[in-house]
Amino acid sequence: MLVDFTRVTNIFIVCGRTDMRKGIDGLASIVQYEYNMDLYDNAIFLFCGGKSDRFKALYWDGDGFILLYKRINDGKLKWPRKSEEIMKLSNQQLR
Repeated sequence: MLVDFTRVTNIFIVCGRTDMRKGIDGLASIVQYEYNMDLYDNAIFLFCGGKSDRFKALYWDGDGFILLYKRINDGKLKWPRKSEEIMKLSNQQLR
């Protein structure tokens, strides 16, 4: 059930602000219909809302979706806000 991020080949940031009330279906819909991307291609999709201290990650593990929610205790993310696009990250950048 846990995600081994070192084995994930594609890591994407969904730039801009995402409605963080969305769950698995809502976030999957954004990836599929707004960006025409394959959810099942060993990829993690990262989403951030209005607050830069929390994000969600959506991952297909082979038999279902995993939705992770992270709130950073002390600090903020440098999230790309201006563009409504998806940026690919390396495993090094994820850390």
